[in-house]
Amino acid sequence: MKKILEYLFEQQHLSAQQAKEILGQIADGQYRAEEVSAFLTVFRMRSVSIQELIGFRDCLRERCIPVDLKDFDAIDLCGTGGDGKDTFNISTLASFVVAGAGYKVAKHGNYGVSSVCGSSNVLEHLGLVFTTDQDSLKKQLDQSNICFLHAPLFHPAMKAVAPIRKSIGVRTFFNILGPMVNPSFPSKQLVGVYSLQLQRYYKYIYERENVNYRIVHSFDGYDELSLTGPCKIISPDKEYILNPSELSPLDINPRLLHGGTDVQSSADIFTSILSGKGTDVQNTVVCANAALAIDCFLPESNYTDALALAKESLQSGAAFNSFKKLISL
Repeated sequence: MKKILEYLFEQQHLSAQQAKEILGQIADGQYRAEEVSAFLTVFRMRSVSIQELIGFRDCLRERCIPVDLKDFDAIDLCGTGGDGKDTFNISTLASFVVAGAGYKVAKHGNYGVSSVCGSSNVLEHLGLVFTTDQDSLKKQLDQSNICFLHAPLFHPAMKAVAPIRKSIGVRTFFNILGPMVNPSFPSKQLVGVYSLQLQRYYKYIYERENVNYRIVHSFDGYDELSLTGPCKIISPDKEYILNPSELSPLDINPRLLHGGTDVQSSADIFTSILSGKGTDVQNTVVCANAALAIDCFLPESNYTDALALAKESLQSGAAFNSFKKLISL
């Protein structure tokens, strides 16, 4: 590791193959925690390159426990996290809205590392039992339109790194990798990223794969459609700016998007919104993000149609019913 670190400290970059091999060695426990911590820190001092990102991704994909859900044509809604905004669990809530609208969702998620409460924290607290059993996941998709893929179970290669990430407490390149390494390899994805540079990286990688994607970045730093300012969206056929005034007359203050201070309060916000007791701001933001995902299923329609379906899912209680069914299973 010393030679690797010296090479990187000289502002050199790894090839995709080198990045893949090094992460594999880390996963195999070949380095001490201090060495791994130093390695991760390099990529906070300078941006990870596209080739490094591809190498890290390929390592985790090859070492994951795959699950075949292709028959369901499910979508994943997953943000990179690491935007430092401490919002409530927007993408997870949007996932249930999409499921309530009748579309299949294979949600990839994890415990919070740089945030108070990740999707795994809140769903586990609310009673979801994580599993890698393919039949159980298919049953969840069949009966509730959604299944949850808890990243640590599907990525044993991450086991050696998880406590180090937690001790560092800041985003690392693993945040960036999250949406790329869904073990069901979905053909549809809504991805939120925290920077324009990362949005370009994702575009470069996804346009070389058979993925119908929407890559989202709000200019004020959110890794989702926050409606607190203009947002850039990249899809396979276009790039465009979406302004809040196009979707809602509400003037959304960032503080209205804050999440809980712990898992319990985060879960309270989560169930409040799903059960129809959310604020107008919370409901609007959740539905706006869900609509981007639904839009991936509607090639002949437009975002306005998708937004109407999302609002109906939340307001009718269909989204909450999908949640309750998933938990019961």
